Amino acid sequence: MSWTDYYRRRDALDAVLRAAAGNPAAPLTFDRDLFATEDDLLLALHYRWMRQLTGRLGTALEDSDDDRVETVTRTWRALAAEQPVLRAVLDAHLTVPEALEREQRLLALTAGLADLSEPGEDVARVGAAFLGLIRTGPAAVVPGRRRGLAKSA
Repeated sequence: MSWTDYYRRRDALDAVLRAAAGNPAAPLTFDRDLFATEDDLLLALHYRWMRQLTGRLGTALEDSDDDRVETVTRTWRALAAEQPVLRAVLDAHLTVPEALEREQRLLALTAGLADLSEPGEDVARVGAAFLGLIRTGPAAVVPGRRRGLAKSA
């Protein structure tokens, strides 16, 4: 991909998010010369999300002495608050299982709730449960209180 292609794709993604700001669940309009299908577009948007999340998680874990679960929770929520349209578009439209599982595995492994030696499906299942807690749990976790998921989660 040339730099020209990169900037065209970046600008096209920005345009999709601007258009979706009023109603992220509405059908997405996009440049079909750059993205052949809606799944291609959504995977590019998810890649943008994951690139930001991964970078922030690395920095947050390095800079924090807090519990890993709390750090991952706080980091995910902060990014979702900073990128509400991107997160809402992904939540409303992304159905590609591999992409969803990639994020779930990242969260479970980074929070220390799963291990690389465990089967990927189990790691993704733990990550899905953890993501559900991140989305619906209390806004703040009591400092010093250790939270975790049961192995059967």
